[in-house]
Amino acid sequence: MSAPTVYDVAERSGVSIATVSRVYRTPDSVRAQTRERVLDAARELGYVPSGNARGLASRTTGVLGLCFPDYADPDAEADAEADSDADDAVMLYSDQIIRGMERAARRHGYALLIAASLEGGPESLVAKVAGRVDGFAVLAQTVPTEDLEVISRRLPVVMLAGPREIDHLDHIVVANADGERELTRHLIEDHGLRRLVFVGGDTDSPDAEARFRGFREACRDAGLPVPDEPALRTTMMKQAEGALAAETLLDRGGERPEAMLFANDQMAVGALRALARRGVRVPQDMAVTGFDGIPLGRIVQPPLTTVRQPIRRLGEQAVELLVQRLSDTGREPVSLTLPVSVIRRTSCGCG
Repeated sequence: MSAPTVYDVAERSGVSIATVSRVYRTPDSVRAQTRERVLDAARELGYVPSGNARGLASRTTGVLGLCFPDYADPDAEADAEADSDADDAVMLYSDQIIRGMERAARRHGYALLIAASLEGGPESLVAKVAGRVDGFAVLAQTVPTEDLEVISRRLPVVMLAGPREIDHLDHIVVANADGERELTRHLIEDHGLRRLVFVGGDTDSPDAEARFRGFREACRDAGLPVPDEPALRTTMMKQAEGALAAETLLDRGGERPEAMLFANDQMAVGALRALARRGVRVPQDMAVTGFDGIPLGRIVQPPLTTVRQPIRRLGEQAVELLVQRLSDTGREPVSLTLPVSVIRRTSCGCG
């Protein structure tokens, strides 16, 4: 069966070929109702837009792709501007994945195409990447599952983080729950802390939810109260939201927590700065921990206790799986769980 073409999509949706092209190249120039009709037709047909149809058909573009939402953190960018030597220190989660993928792609003779933008929505991300690469990796919650299903009929796809939503795709995740459980146990057993609060992300953030699950398991094992929900949830999990969360928890009244555990390092760094402004000493008055192991955690004051996940290895392994799939299309899909490690620093009372 031949692959569907732009002509098929135009016929199915009742529009011109030019309109189909505009839907993928400049989606805002097409009325929403028409745009949805074209996208629905493309999904039904299994059409993947291509900037180089011949390269797509022969899988010879020499390019691998990465899709992720671009949640830039203005506070981290300000850190870099203030210190010209801090570029590596302010590298965030997505930066580390990119570096890992670039390193592995170069080793295998591939270039890397990155689509990191929220503008135009997930369909725009797919249009930018899927038709121009030999295979691509996508972070959880970036592209709708139904779109991934369509793309995976034509290209190898590796899903990074989150649950394995599509069984026939390769999948890589880190041991989020295990890491947070071990970190929480450290605070309870080694530092004797009992009043702990967890600051999480949105419920649709699979990594943050897994970390909260690990926190709950450690509390249950220690005979402490097990919360049904995080003490607070944030949307973007940036430094500013971590600072606001710390302020909010301080102002709630009642008995102050002995430790604040944040679902990622960016929030924890923001909290450290907010607590310092309020005269709360870390770790003497309050322990603070994060998760991810971004380089910035080493240089903040006090240095941040965290769970280090192998972020660059996540990117490297994604490339390895894509390359394997390109050379062996019949290989059984795999799901890998990469280990994590607790990094004990001053913010919890170690170091």
